[in-house]
Amino acid sequence: MSQWQQQPGDRLTRDRIRRWHAAGWILFGLLPPAVAVLDASQARRYWLLGLLALIALCHTVVLARPDNPVLRPRTYLAVLALVLGATSYVLDGGAAFYVVSLPQFWLFTRAPRDAITLSGAAAALTVFGGALGQGWSPQFRTGNAVFTVVAYVAGVGLGVWVHRFVGRSNARQEQLTTELAFTQEKLAAAYQRQGAAEERERLAREIHDTLAQGFASIVVLAEAARAATVTDPVRCAEQLTSIERTARENLAEARVLVGSAPESGVAPGSLATTLRRTLDRFVQDTGLTVTAELPDIDLDQRTRVALLRCAQESLANVRKHSGASTVGVVLAEVAGGVELEITDDGCGFVVEESRGFGLDGMRRRLAELDGELAVTSSLGDGTRVLAGLPTHSQDRP
Repeated sequence: MSQWQQQPGDRLTRDRIRRWHAAGWILFGLLPPAVAVLDASQARRYWLLGLLALIALCHTVVLARPDNPVLRPRTYLAVLALVLGATSYVLDGGAAFYVVSLPQFWLFTRAPRDAITLSGAAAALTVFGGALGQGWSPQFRTGNAVFTVVAYVAGVGLGVWVHRFVGRSNARQEQLTTELAFTQEKLAAAYQRQGAAEERERLAREIHDTLAQGFASIVVLAEAARAATVTDPVRCAEQLTSIERTARENLAEARVLVGSAPESGVAPGSLATTLRRTLDRFVQDTGLTVTAELPDIDLDQRTRVALLRCAQESLANVRKHSGASTVGVVLAEVAGGVELEITDDGCGFVVEESRGFGLDGMRRRLAELDGELAVTSSLGDGTRVLAGLPTHSQDRP
């Protein structure tokens, strides 16, 4: 039972058992001898009541202050054994009082050896006290002696079994606690790895949608500028200006990604205005025909960023892969949400065979905001990209 004292919750449980036992001990241990001696001689009555008062006082002190320096639990149990022997002598038998008091030898000791030794001493004193009251030729095989010995043997067996049961339970609890701590550490590490993977994925998506697209534009513009160096100096100058502007924008996006800028590169304001600037740049760089329907719609910042990135990715795919001559962009407010549609009259592709990072990145970005991406295309029939997002969330900085 010593393991019970290792945990605060276990100590609380043991204290409760002691209190309940104290109530039963007073009711069934102290009161019956006190009532039984009322009809005895005055000397016997005073002696027994004094012994009962003494042991009751000692029990109260140990129960209330088990760490007091005067009456330690082992000392109290020694006093209890003497009182049991004296009570047995006064009453010519004290087996019942011994049985009721027997659990205390297990509750107030730390090791089974101490409980067995002290309860054995109490049993011997109880038997001896009861036999001594019979004179110089006691008959030890009395009901008092037999009942006391049987109670002692049963108490030892039950106490050892309970001690081992509690020991195994505590060992199992300690094992489970260790396993739980280990599992929590593994779970925390898994969450950390998942967070790191999600952050890497987010950075990869942001780099692809901003820096990579910007560098691709710079490459295309540089090739065009080099081709126009001799034949069209004015066009070459325009291309160089576009290269400079794209490089500056990429630098701003890089600062955002490394944390030196407070917000996304998308400035607060109307998505329609931002898309018009993007389309103007697209027309200037590619010479394609663009038609646009861009009404002003009040959207939160995350929705504006997501739709703008989808538009940028779609336009980059048109530039690199479609061979289109005309592009259409439509921004529309629908019931409970907003949709952005980008179409082109290019060569198209087989959607199921597409393995590009751009489309997957757009799907994930929209999914994070409970949105969806629908891509419709076939060879020779152009491409339609439809991005939809709900607008029930409030504007967040």
